Amino acid sequence: MANHTLDIYKLSRRALLQAGGCAVAGAAVAVSAGSAFAKAKRSQADVAYVDHPKGKEKCDNCEPFIPPSSCKTVEGTVSANGWCKIYVAK
Repeated sequence: MANHTLDIYKLSRRALLQAGGCAVAGAAVAVSAGSAFAKAKRSQADVAYVDHPKGKEKCDNCEPFIPPSSCKTVEGTVSANGWCKIYVAK
């Protein structure tokens, strides 16, 4: 009877290791996919970019803005006084 109990523990350990391996592989795929998505910039048309502010919201005080005229999330040249629909305050 003692041997039968040990066999059950071996199966559980094996199943746990297999599940852990799958979890690690899945996490690696998710991280790499997330990185690729995060690096992709959107076109100015997709984000409804305009070269004038919307009230107090403007690229100059937006989180992803890179002075003097770039953005981490929008393609092309952007004005410090511009605005788009994905504006994020600093």
